[in-house]
Amino acid sequence: MEKEKLHRFFAGTTSIQEGMDIRAWMEASEENKRIFYKERKLFDALMVHDDQTTNNCISTKRIPKIIRQWLKIASVIILTLTINYLYQEYKSENKVIAMNTVSVPAGQRTNITLPDGTNVWLNARTTLQYPVTFSQKQRTVFLKGEAYFDVTKKKKTPFIVRTDKYDIEVLGTQFDVDAYPDQTAFETTLMKGSVKVTSQHFPEQTITLKPHHKAYVKDGQLAVTKVNDFTPYRWKEGLICFKDEPFQTIMEDFEKYYGIRIIINNKKVLKYSYNGKFRQADGIDYALRVLQRDIHFKYERANDEEIIYIN
Repeated sequence: MEKEKLHRFFAGTTSIQEGMDIRAWMEASEENKRIFYKERKLFDALMVHDDQTTNNCISTKRIPKIIRQWLKIASVIILTLTINYLYQEYKSENKVIAMNTVSVPAGQRTNITLPDGTNVWLNARTTLQYPVTFSQKQRTVFLKGEAYFDVTKKKKTPFIVRTDKYDIEVLGTQFDVDAYPDQTAFETTLMKGSVKVTSQHFPEQTITLKPHHKAYVKDGQLAVTKVNDFTPYRWKEGLICFKDEPFQTIMEDFEKYYGIRIIINNKKVLKYSYNGKFRQADGIDYALRVLQRDIHFKYERANDEEIIYIN
């Protein structure tokens, strides 16, 4: 597949037939998927607004905004890798483990490979900590936000994802974890393999998931439900998908995906829900205009364009 065609697909400028051909090519083999996501990561890292790349005359007022955009992109390219130290006790001795920290800002996403070969897609406003080298006993990472894991199988070395309240233990599998620290909701959705979800505060709360099932919190307890629609997990492909989502939730997701604050002044819109999907690369203005076809509202930007008001 030509890289130029893939990049046009990511930018949303391919024809319907070209898009179908690319999707068919991607699903044809694991190698094609690997190439697809590799180019997706490169495209996301280099993508800037058209007016920033084509306009040679940049006013002084626009410079701070452009700098902010480049800082966001740089944070994905560099992955904000820092070295921290995590102290763990093994019997009578203390060991110091060097940790990498990857932080993804609002409006961005990225794909990384862990030391064991595990592939991880990180959504916007997500932080992942992992050791520079995994131990021989277990592979533990620390997540705040949302991530999709394709874990390298190692039977004797379990892979553990630790969130603020729950641990997810696997041997080799594909699953999504949604655990933003500023939200009460927690979800783990299993696509392939097997995972065990355990409450850190109440270890007796343990659930083992089967493929196509989701663990979530209901009335303070872990619960399980079957998943029939996997489109919400296509965020790693640059898609924002909604199924009967309240308007308020949609706006909160837009804040995360576009790195902007949204204030809802028109409370009438809160009674509406929406089904649909958007390409993140199309931008928030396009997404809001699509919503306006079904929901009556107007919107305006603040002078600094960092805030949108729904009127």
